[in-house]
Amino acid sequence: MEQEALKTQTLLDESYAVVTYFPDQEMARVKWKGNVNVDQYRNAFEIVYKHALAGNLVKRFYSDTREQGVVGPENRKWFEKEMLPKAIEAGMERAGTISDANIFKRYYLNMILKSINKFNLPFKLCGSEEEVIEFLMQE
Repeated sequence: MEQEALKTQTLLDESYAVVTYFPDQEMARVKWKGNVNVDQYRNAFEIVYKHALAGNLVKRFYSDTREQGVVGPENRKWFEKEMLPKAIEAGMERAGTISDANIFKRYYLNMILKSINKFNLPFKLCGSEEEVIEFLMQE
């Protein structure tokens, strides 16, 4: 599936992240840009969550971490304990991450993966946009 062919809605376009919603696929993406502070990290996820609560189904979600800086433990813990359960409750059924997997990201992603596994949420770590979209669109 060509990404350019997908209909999109930009929910956030800031120096630290771009959040996009794909209505036809009921899918959202956070594309990170560099280091983020606590508020920026949480804001990107909260925007997707609020969009879902407003009646826009987000069954599929992926995060493009290839340009993301180091994620601090307080953000990771917040994601695991607060954001992930809320997202699943709001209808998220599948998730993925695109990563170049340097050593710091690998640690962060492994910790996220452990918490996702507790929820039995289908999740895949991918190397490209095409791979993650193909995974997310599976039934």
